[in-house]
Amino acid sequence: MKNPRWLSQQVKAFSILAIAQVALLRPQLTHAGQGWPVYAHDSQHACLSSVASQKPQFIRWSTPVDRNPQYSGNDLSIHYGSPVITADNTVIVPVKTGATGGFRVEAHRGSDGVLLWSLHTDFSLPPHNGLWTPICGIALTPNDEAVAVPGAGGTVLLRSSPDAATNYQLTRLAFYGLSNYNQNPAAFRSAIQISTPIASDKDGNLYFGFVSNGQPLPGYPNGIRSGLARVAKNGQGKFTSAIAMSGDRLIQKVAYNCTPALSQDGTTLYVAVNRVAFEIRAFPSAYLCALDSTTLRRKASAPLIDPRSTADNPLAALAYDSASSTPTVGPDGDIYFGVLETDFTSNHNRGWLLHFDAQLTVTKLPSAFGWDDTASVVPLTAVPFYLGPSSYLLLTKYNNYVQAGGNGRNYIALVDPNVSMRDPITGVTVMKVVRKILGPTADPELGGVREWCINSAAIDSTNHCAVVNSEDGRVYRWRFDNNTLTPGLTLAPPTGEAYTPTVIGPDGAVYAINNAQLSSCGAFGGLALSSEE
Repeated sequence: MKNPRWLSQQVKAFSILAIAQVALLRPQLTHAGQGWPVYAHDSQHACLSSVASQKPQFIRWSTPVDRNPQYSGNDLSIHYGSPVITADNTVIVPVKTGATGGFRVEAHRGSDGVLLWSLHTDFSLPPHNGLWTPICGIALTPNDEAVAVPGAGGTVLLRSSPDAATNYQLTRLAFYGLSNYNQNPAAFRSAIQISTPIASDKDGNLYFGFVSNGQPLPGYPNGIRSGLARVAKNGQGKFTSAIAMSGDRLIQKVAYNCTPALSQDGTTLYVAVNRVAFEIRAFPSAYLCALDSTTLRRKASAPLIDPRSTADNPLAALAYDSASSTPTVGPDGDIYFGVLETDFTSNHNRGWLLHFDAQLTVTKLPSAFGWDDTASVVPLTAVPFYLGPSSYLLLTKYNNYVQAGGNGRNYIALVDPNVSMRDPITGVTVMKVVRKILGPTADPELGGVREWCINSAAIDSTNHCAVVNSEDGRVYRWRFDNNTLTPGLTLAPPTGEAYTPTVIGPDGAVYAINNAQLSSCGAFGGLALSSEE
């Protein structure tokens, strides 16, 4: 954190008029409904902030999200859970406490980072290959009534009053029945683990993927198959198997780290399913599924197919368990989901952003990058220069990995989901790149530039920009109008990062994770509604 004396000197450089203007703006930035309640902001994963962001000029406060980070050289092979933020500006974040697992949830006052409360969870990670650590992902229920935290045995811990340090209730929910869990907690803890971040709908129903070893359990003598669960705040639960979701008896589970998404009306839930962690040879290897959000009945399932497939040469795209891709639901109901290509180097490990209609019956125009990414929705109000036919654009990473045969020119890009161009690398017809910007920092080890390390980029439509995080250890705002980056704010030394989200708080503060540290970043004077960089 910056030295307070140094900071006060900088603040004094601003005029009294500017400070007065900020004071007038602040009441507009904190009313209800302007928090960041779930991964990628909302149930559709649009990642669209309801408030303007502050330009990241200094670190207001920071806190570790990993008390025992494990490095491989200079790399951190872990996807940290997204912070969530209440409308009253309490920042809640999952924290890894041990070398290979162990988690607690911490709540910090957004204005200054003071720790308000912490909660240990008995959640244990699902089986994984040891090279990449899955996500412990939390969610706020509507109106900030409670924070939902993964617990042991596929249970969920509900901590009420997330803004309060005291006078709260802690409740455990079990999608298969709490009475069954209480008969033999050790058996359920051994058999079942939550494997995705938790999603919440407008009524507070919670959704998540889980894995199970199928062993006999109280109430379930034949065991429970891996799949997807729904549990209401009153504890009533439902679940369905990955086989039932896909209609394919060879499918085994929900893809790790894939946060379920909901349709605009909340009646349909979308999530990906796959086989084992690194299944790459069988076809099809994974599906995107559409379920009735109340009954969990399968509405549709679409095999995830590499766009270069032909009738004579079907190619499976991969819903990779070391990724953190989640479905994005567009304002028009279209569905977007990032996958990895069949041959890891044939598209320079860029993968594809697959594109479907709401019923998953029509395959639409893909984009040339999708690996480990959740597309952000960019409304036309944020791109007034664009005169194309679509009602919104998408923002994704557009890295071109030198390690996989690319040129190391790593971009982020705005793409039009309904206008095509020819991809220069593969020759596939893909979404048109409307605007892109190159990573600003050279990579002396690999060549090219350091890659963007985001899996969901926060969109600020007021300032026509996105908050973007780089492996160079800095966070930036990318201004769409003039295609420029703000001066990068250094959060950490350059580190090989797994992809993490950026978030905007109700006061406009910007949040990013670099080198196992969550940083709250602000502008001098707190000027959130700046119209020019």
